[in-house]
Amino acid sequence: MSGVHGLRQSMVFRSADLPVLFHRTDEIAVTRQREAVSDTRLQLLLLVLGACLAALPDGWRLGDGFRLPGALSAAAYAGVLLVTFRASRRRAASQWQLNRSAAEFIKSICWRYAVHGAPFDTRGLDAERLFTEQLELGLKELRKVGWNDPRDSGDATRAELITGPMRLLREKPFSLRKETYVRDRLIEQRNWYHRKTVVSRRATTFWSVTISLLTLLALFLGVLHAFSVAGSFDPAGVLSAAAAACVAWGEVRRHQPLIAAHSLVEEDLAAMHTAMETTVGEAKWAAAVYETERIVSPQHTDWLVRHRA
Repeated sequence: MSGVHGLRQSMVFRSADLPVLFHRTDEIAVTRQREAVSDTRLQLLLLVLGACLAALPDGWRLGDGFRLPGALSAAAYAGVLLVTFRASRRRAASQWQLNRSAAEFIKSICWRYAVHGAPFDTRGLDAERLFTEQLELGLKELRKVGWNDPRDSGDATRAELITGPMRLLREKPFSLRKETYVRDRLIEQRNWYHRKTVVSRRATTFWSVTISLLTLLALFLGVLHAFSVAGSFDPAGVLSAAAAACVAWGEVRRHQPLIAAHSLVEEDLAAMHTAMETTVGEAKWAAAVYETERIVSPQHTDWLVRHRA
């Protein structure tokens, strides 16, 4: 906690102040995301490599009949099958999404408790009991669809779900809770969505240009080959495979739909920020916090992605 001039005290609340369960779930989500992205990247690279090797001229032979590029191409395609089998076994993509949903749910409910967001407003008679019940109920629903609770395997302790900083912030007067929430949660999230939008726009531009160049080059070489201007080696198939891999990568990363979704969330947070600074008083505070947490939830973003794609 850092002080300011006068009797008023300002409190900073960060992710480090959240419970151990959040941090462990967040770590698992990051690890599974890396695994899922790595598997997809390797599959696409092996597919393009296999196409490149298969397109090499027939002159590359060992002995009378063994064609080395063909054997290496087959090995690349076999590698794709092995990576696909491994990915299906460890289910990294689904566990990534489930753990990300769990981590964001834990963070959201902790923030709502700490700043008196609904349903943990000042009228609650036993906020700690209600917090535990609401948290376990939400995690129970995630377990039903395949989420693995880190506490079941001992990866996360059953230590307190309500940390000291959460209790400390909850005890602060309304003005300080509001200041902390707006600065450390709402503005932080708004900036995060803005950064993600910028990154997605840059990635979309890069991959769109790359796909266009590969397609144009394949078209040019295809025309030359049709008029027998080029030699026997036709790289158009390789270029097409590379372009298709770029398209698939863009679909996996979802850059284009995320631009629209993140922009809309950022706009909604900007409107909520204005309302909290101007019209939202203590009487409307609990509902305003609840609405803000709904806006930043992964489920809301996914809904926007599906409907804006």
